[in-house]
Amino acid sequence: MSIKKALIPILACALLLSACAYIVFPEEEAPKSTASKGWSAVVTNVGKSDAGDLHIDITLRNETADWSAMQATADKPAVLTASGKTTNCETVFVGTGGHRLAPGFQMRGFIAGTKAEPKTQLIYVECKGAVAAPGSKLSFEYTYVTGEYNYYDKEANKASGKMELNLDQVVKDVKYPIAAPVEGLIQKPGTKINAINDCALTLTDVTRTDKGMQLKWLTFNPGEYPTYVHIGNPPVIGADGILYGLYESPDIASVPVTGAGKTAEWTTEVAVPKDVKGLYILLSVESKKQRLFVNYAVDITDK
Repeated sequence: MSIKKALIPILACALLLSACAYIVFPEEEAPKSTASKGWSAVVTNVGKSDAGDLHIDITLRNETADWSAMQATADKPAVLTASGKTTNCETVFVGTGGHRLAPGFQMRGFIAGTKAEPKTQLIYVECKGAVAAPGSKLSFEYTYVTGEYNYYDKEANKASGKMELNLDQVVKDVKYPIAAPVEGLIQKPGTKINAINDCALTLTDVTRTDKGMQLKWLTFNPGEYPTYVHIGNPPVIGADGILYGLYESPDIASVPVTGAGKTAEWTTEVAVPKDVKGLYILLSVESKKQRLFVNYAVDITDK
């Protein structure tokens, strides 16, 4: 057999292996900020639960100066300090539900449960048998991650902190979802977003449905190889402060292949009550390399 003939099957195998391949570009160095204050919170209500326990509603605010997901430290109670005594509060629902929240945004709840049985989980702490006397304070420890979501290093940029809330300072007129606008953060619908392999991702349409919202996406692939652009099922947050959309890793949801020099279209859906307005999409786009996701906030407040 000649060398020329022997090379034919090798070249054929190489071509097959290159189909739908990911081309990895050098990582861009993310801008660093010294303005991070971690996460903060305000108390929006102090009352009693149905069982008669002390119930404290909380709004969380992302002041890390970056996209961030947080949660109260697992297996550690919150601590109520009242009248010189401390009480462990075992019921602690404090976190973003796995989602990364945009910097300057704030929230008071998220969707938990399962796809079959989703439920709205408000952010609160309950202290069994306790009473909030004047001067009472609530404290809890928390962990958080910031920046891009890397499937292969999910706890990159992980940090911890501690909050102390004054229960005498109850804020009733909280405006959601933006507490402090960040310049250049919000994207308009129709903006071309750079994705993996230099593909361009565009939100082309937003439609209200009986079940919530349908988002229509378009990708254009200028490259020589077919590729996928994963965005998961993007959640939304609006004027009620609830983050809608059950969290899952954005690489899980299937997307169509975008052929070389071609476009692809698909839709995602998110369940949102019809009366919720002022919505923003919290979008994670596979960028730079496989399973690395960059975050964008897209304004759909007119829908």
